[in-house]
Amino acid sequence: MTFSLKWVKMVPITLMLSFNVLPAVTAIEVTIPEVRYEFARGDNITLPCSFTTKVSAPKPIVTWTVEGEENEEITILTYYSMINSLDVKSVYEGRVGLDHDIAKGRVNLKLNNIMLSENKPFECKVQIPGDDEGKVSDTTTLLVLVAPSPPICKIQGKAEYGQNINLTCVSEEGSPPPSYNWEGHDVRNTLRQLPQTAKQKDGVLSLFNISMETSGYYICTSANKIRRATCNITLSVMPPSMNVGSTAGIIGGAVGFLIFLFIIIYCCCCRKKKGDEEYEMGVPQEDYHDRAPTKERVDDNEEREPRDRTIDRHDRPSERSDYDADGQSDYSRRDDRYDDGYNDRRDNHRDDRRDRYDDRRDDRRDRYDDRYDRYDRRNRSDERDRPPSVPPNKPSRADYD
Repeated sequence: MTFSLKWVKMVPITLMLSFNVLPAVTAIEVTIPEVRYEFARGDNITLPCSFTTKVSAPKPIVTWTVEGEENEEITILTYYSMINSLDVKSVYEGRVGLDHDIAKGRVNLKLNNIMLSENKPFECKVQIPGDDEGKVSDTTTLLVLVAPSPPICKIQGKAEYGQNINLTCVSEEGSPPPSYNWEGHDVRNTLRQLPQTAKQKDGVLSLFNISMETSGYYICTSANKIRRATCNITLSVMPPSMNVGSTAGIIGGAVGFLIFLFIIIYCCCCRKKKGDEEYEMGVPQEDYHDRAPTKERVDDNEEREPRDRTIDRHDRPSERSDYDADGQSDYSRRDDRYDDGYNDRRDNHRDDRRDRYDDRRDDRRDRYDDRYDRYDRRNRSDERDRPPSVPPNKPSRADYD
C-alpha cells in the first residue's frame, strides 16, 4: 500500500513538469540585434532579423512592416515559404528584397536608396503554423543621416539704438536635427564674446537694447554627426533718424528742387538777354519796308481790270455804234463813281502808310540823335582831360633863346 501511494503521488508531479517544460521548448523567438540603425541618405542597407523554433522543417510566413503617418502599420513585403513566393508593396517595388535562409532562421530586409522620409520604426514578424506562442516579432528604428543644408540667416526687428532684435538661423533639412551656435565678430572681424544679456536657443540669437557696440559680423554654425554648414550676417546699428530710405528721399527731393530752380533762372536770363539785344538793335529793318498790298487793293485791281477791258471794248469804233447815248451816259456815271471811290481808298491808304513811315523815321532819328549826343559829350570830356598836343613843326626852345 505504501508503495502504491507513493507512485500515485509521483505521477501528477511528473505530468506537471512535462506541461511546464514543453511550452518553453517549442516557443518561437524573433530577434533584431540593434534597437537603432544609422545610415546615410541614399545608401543600400540591410536590416537583420532572425528567428528560432523547435519545429522541424518550419514553413514560416515572414512580414516586414513600417510605421505610417498616423501610427498605422504599412506592409513592405510578405514572404510565403511554403510556396516560395514574395509579395512586395507597389510603393517599394524595385527597392526592397528579402535575404532569407529558413533553415538557419535568417530573414533580413534589404532596402536600397534610403530616403529621409524613412526615419521610422520597422518591424519583423514571423508566423509558424503550430508555434504561435512566444515572441513572434521584433522592432528597430532606422535613422537616415542627412547633412544639414546651408542655413539661412535673417534679422528680425529694426537695427536701431535701444531696440530688441533676433538673429535667426535655420537649416531646411538635416538628420538628426542639427544644433545651432552663434558667434560674433567686431567691425574689424575680430572674434568677441556675445553680449551678456544675449540669449540663443534653437538657432535664434536674441539681442536686447542694442547700440553701436552691437554692430559687427555674426556667424551661425549648423551641425550634426554628418557634417556642418555656416551662414553669416552683418549687423549695422544706426540711430533712429538715420533711416536709409527717408534720407535718400530727402536727398533726391533737394536735388530735384535745385534742378528746377536752375531751369527757371536760366529761362529768365535768356529772356532778359533777348530783350536787351532787341533794344540795342532797334526796330527790325523789315518794318520800314513797304508792306505788301492789302486784300482790298488786290480786289480793286481785279475789279478794275475787267472794267478796263470793257472800256477798251467800248472804245472800238465798230462796237461803239451799237450803244445809244443814254446807255453811254449811265455807264460813264457808274465809271466816275467807281473811280472816285477807288481814288479815295488809294489816297487814304497812301496817307496812312506815309504817316506811319514818318513816325518811325522820326523815332529812329530821335534815338540816333540821343546816341550821337552821348557819344559827343563823352568825346568832349576825353579831350578836356587829354593834354594839348604839340604841332609837329613847332621850333625847339633853343631857337627862341
